[in-house]
Amino acid sequence: MSTRTDAPTRREQILREAARLFAERGFHGVGVDEIGAAVGISGPGLYRHFAGKDAMLAELLVGISERLLDGGRRRVAESDGDPEALLAALIDGHIDFALHDRSLITLHDRELDRLRDSDRKLVRQLQRQYVELWVAVVRALYPGQTETQARAAVHAVLGLLNSTPHLGSASTAGDPASRQVTEVLLRRLAHGAFGSLGDPPAE
Repeated sequence: MSTRTDAPTRREQILREAARLFAERGFHGVGVDEIGAAVGISGPGLYRHFAGKDAMLAELLVGISERLLDGGRRRVAESDGDPEALLAALIDGHIDFALHDRSLITLHDRELDRLRDSDRKLVRQLQRQYVELWVAVVRALYPGQTETQARAAVHAVLGLLNSTPHLGSASTAGDPASRQVTEVLLRRLAHGAFGSLGDPPAE
């Protein structure tokens, strides 16, 4: 994720290029040779790192689900018990992911069904745990909300934050100033959505 400062390993380079190519052209539209060329090795050389494209796809989708959940749990563990500050940290962490790894969002939306059943179930399980972590924080901050209401709000906000693949590339990657504007906008929208939970019900 974007907080990483050390140089990526060859395996990580392969995964990042595979994610980009799969997102741009579809899983079946990309060959092993093309992924290898993108990282400067022969296609067959990839098999020293992965059994094939299916293994890359599984590691990408399972891996990002694990990283999001681990990051959420770490923020909970490091919090001082203030649910407002914790929710802000969760929002910032997900925005960082959504702006830095938007190809993985596209990949998840298009290619999740290509995973074998066990990997797809694992992704879903990790995602449910991630959502429930958010739900617990939202309910602590807005105790008047039912679990169902809080979960609906979390899904809505995550859907909003995961909209970054539909934004222009400058707003999410190439232009730091535009990225910052997008980051501020997403943060404001997410906080506004959750803040509405504290509003009185409409007449």
